[in-house]
Amino acid sequence: MKPSFATKLGLIMATAGSAVGLGNIWKFPYIAGENGGGAFLIIYLACVLLFGVPLLMTEFIIGKRSGKSAYGAFQTLRGNRRWQWLSWSCLITALIITGFYFVVTGWCFHYLVSALSHAFAGLDTASFSEHFSAFVNNRSGSLAYAILAVVLTAAVLWFDVNKGIERISKILMPLLLIIMLAMVVHVLLLPSSMTGLRFFFHADFTKFSPQTVLAALGQCFFSLSIGVGAVITYGAYMPDNQNFKTSSIQVALLDTLVAVLAGVIIFPAVFAFGVDPAEGPQLVFVVLPAILEQMPLPWLSSILFFALLCVAALTSTISLMEVAVAFLTEATAGSKRPLNRHSAVLTVSGLALLLIALNVFVAGVFGWSDNLSANLLMPLNALATAVFVGWFLMRKERTVYALLVRYIIPLAILAIFLNGLGLFK
Repeated sequence: MKPSFATKLGLIMATAGSAVGLGNIWKFPYIAGENGGGAFLIIYLACVLLFGVPLLMTEFIIGKRSGKSAYGAFQTLRGNRRWQWLSWSCLITALIITGFYFVVTGWCFHYLVSALSHAFAGLDTASFSEHFSAFVNNRSGSLAYAILAVVLTAAVLWFDVNKGIERISKILMPLLLIIMLAMVVHVLLLPSSMTGLRFFFHADFTKFSPQTVLAALGQCFFSLSIGVGAVITYGAYMPDNQNFKTSSIQVALLDTLVAVLAGVIIFPAVFAFGVDPAEGPQLVFVVLPAILEQMPLPWLSSILFFALLCVAALTSTISLMEVAVAFLTEATAGSKRPLNRHSAVLTVSGLALLLIALNVFVAGVFGWSDNLSANLLMPLNALATAVFVGWFLMRKERTVYALLVRYIIPLAILAIFLNGLGLFK
């Protein structure tokens, strides 16, 4: 029996959970800070509407029409194996991201445990910087927390799709929104919070440049988890009575809502304590923890924030591992020794542990994995997917959507790809 979501809400929560992750809460605010706040936000919203939603639709179309995961979808729709390379590329991309994403998820769990045990009481920015460096360099500690993340993810995937992914997504996504709203109320009570909101929502186009557009495009694709096979896989689980167009819009709206709420949380906080909003990646693990310690109820503030990061990270690790689990079960279905779901989960978990160890113990692998997946593989996979749908599945259609997928979106993705290679700098 083909795995599927039991309800429309289950698909939306699971797919939104796949899209919502550390990219929304960690990456979006600091990229917005580096690109002028409100001006970046306007361009980002336009990118989501013009490019993000159509690309979500392309992956949903592939999954729903084929009824297959990334492994069998392209072959089923074309009737040959000429596009099988894209199936493997999606799998490889998901696995590479899994390796370093579990490491970062482990950092989030470490910070949550530290917050719960009052370990951060009284620390300043310099102390948090030392704490973060010490923990990252403590390879056994990083490995232990990453293993914890793998175990929790595997526990969800152990069950059928509707009893595992769907059920936990219906819990984690509302929980994430509740925590975010609690944090919003908390930071808006801070002095100078309105200054942060003005920075975030005021469009200062004096800082606009072509790099701003490319940054918004790249963040849009990264945030929506396009190009890793997750949306294709979840599209295969889509109930028959569910409209993929409506689902794409709902997922994009929910994902964007989380990104905007993250900005509403972070910018009032950084302005209230005189911190540069363009601090970069260290914003979450060094600057913000120090700010949280200066806020009212610092213990509760830290727990809420790092619980938020852990929930967001887990919703993404679940979808990344599901890509590989579905791939293995389909790829071995006709063999002499087919893998059932439990065997596939154990196999993928073992592979994830190996990739985590490489990211933790081998110098340079972590940065290489991040750059390779974000700047090369995800854009190329998204480009190939757009070409597949625009020029093969819908080559006779003349709708606005078909024209976007056939011409405009490939050019936008190509620009991101070339920018990632440093050709526009």
